Amino acid sequence: MTALIPRPSAELSTDRHDPRDDWPDEARQLRDHLAEIYGDQDPLPTTAGAWLARQKSKHTRRAYARNLLRWEAYARGTEIHPLDAKLPLADAYANHLARQPGRKGATLSESARAQALAAAGSFYDYAVRIEALPANPFAHVDRPYIDPDHSPTEGMTPEEVERLIETARDWAPRSYALVLLLYLLGKRIDEILALNASDLGYDRGHRTLPVRLKGGKQKKDPVPPLALDALEHYLGGRTDGPLFVTDSGRRWSQPEVWKHLRVLARAADIPAATSIKPHTLRHQFITDNLAENVPLERVQDAVGHSDPRTTQRYNRRRRALDDHPAYGLAARLAARLESEACE
Repeated sequence: MTALIPRPSAELSTDRHDPRDDWPDEARQLRDHLAEIYGDQDPLPTTAGAWLARQKSKHTRRAYARNLLRWEAYARGTEIHPLDAKLPLADAYANHLARQPGRKGATLSESARAQALAAAGSFYDYAVRIEALPANPFAHVDRPYIDPDHSPTEGMTPEEVERLIETARDWAPRSYALVLLLYLLGKRIDEILALNASDLGYDRGHRTLPVRLKGGKQKKDPVPPLALDALEHYLGGRTDGPLFVTDSGRRWSQPEVWKHLRVLARAADIPAATSIKPHTLRHQFITDNLAENVPLERVQDAVGHSDPRTTQRYNRRRRALDDHPAYGLAARLAARLESEACE
């Protein structure tokens, strides 16, 4: 295997620049964690860090690092070095994932298992590309089938959305501004929480926010008046620091927002309050706009989907419930039963 760390040489300056210093924080943290286990001279820590540094978004880097460490711990538990792994071990790991508990006590979802295997496969693709090893042990591992039309996100009715927004308005300015931005812009929660107060801009008569989308692309979104009023009231003239902050002044975190949204949902008496999450409001942005016959391509562009089929998936799921033939069949059966009872 080819190590990426240069060998000491008398010709090398002691003050040379270490390119690993240019990595994102997540890549350096992964490298340091693995170096504590395998040592500085082992190629795995630097190979893993370099691979992670190539990922475009912080969200992707965090997810990939988490899943690579899951695989590394499994391989280490079998006393096989991850860079010495072969297909049989990768297959065994796939079977291992199928038996692991998920967040709610059940086994990991097919989506979570597919993501774990995809992360490991991506790492080995990179390792093969830099000639750190000859083949990707995950290249031929069977992965769970993911239905492209399935979305685990539970939707709300328009009335429930309104109750959630009204509850947030009465709760606190920060709650109201966040819920409105998530619903009216259809953004991912990490995209909103990454913004700073100074990002609120102006372009051709529009107040705007520069949102960095999944994959690293940046897109300027207009902030509609209702959301702008709520946001400016919350900011109270503040123009620096994170857009959404805690009472102590640090950036509001995703786990805190998830918890807070469920508090709001319970207060709004929403039946699915225990499963409400930030993506629920993105889901509503898509389905509510498509229900109002907003052209698919405009909704797709607004949410940053590269494939219109991804956007349409939300619409198909809504219609699969709203237009399900079970309702018509039940209504006809009820009418017959009522008629027979009157005879």
